[in-house]
Amino acid sequence: MTNASPRRSPLAMVLLALLAEAPMHPYRMQQMIKERGQDQLVNVAQRNSVYQALDRLVRDGLARPGGTAREAGRPERTVYEITEEGADTLRRWLVDMLPTPAREFPEFPVALAFLAILEPADVRALLERRVTALDDKLARIAGQAPPGLPRLFLIEDEYRAAMLRAELTWLRALIDDLAAGRLTWDEALISETLAEFGQ
Repeated sequence: MTNASPRRSPLAMVLLALLAEAPMHPYRMQQMIKERGQDQLVNVAQRNSVYQALDRLVRDGLARPGGTAREAGRPERTVYEITEEGADTLRRWLVDMLPTPAREFPEFPVALAFLAILEPADVRALLERRVTALDDKLARIAGQAPPGLPRLFLIEDEYRAAMLRAELTWLRALIDDLAAGRLTWDEALISETLAEFGQ
């Protein structure tokens, strides 16, 4: 273990939580993340990301190789397990993350900050496309849970669905304002605003 505190990341946390369930090899971790829909929480599109995050967990003393396993027709694979320090760190990360809003930098608010670059009608059309995409995402979340799965194991999906519904409500109101002309802009408004409030 290094002197520095292990760097927390969503993927590192998911991997530690999987290893807390049972020792497993990286390919199985990636499969389980996808099977559980947690690939909506962490990016595992590249298998390398799992291996790199796992290597860091091993370097930090939070996980360790725990032997090898062989499946029929597959090469031998290293199975990893969580260390005591890893289990303690996972609990500490949870205790830190649950009450404290993280500093996150999503793209959508950045795009909203620069709406004035586009024409109002174009913004409206783009936001209507976003509504369609979010409706589809919400439907996928609702349809992915196996029947009878306890709420405890669906809580992150419940949260994501609530956030999507809130965004959809806000977007639909914004689109209505654009359609009715209650929110609009032109070059004159932008120039006047820059002259009054710009530095």
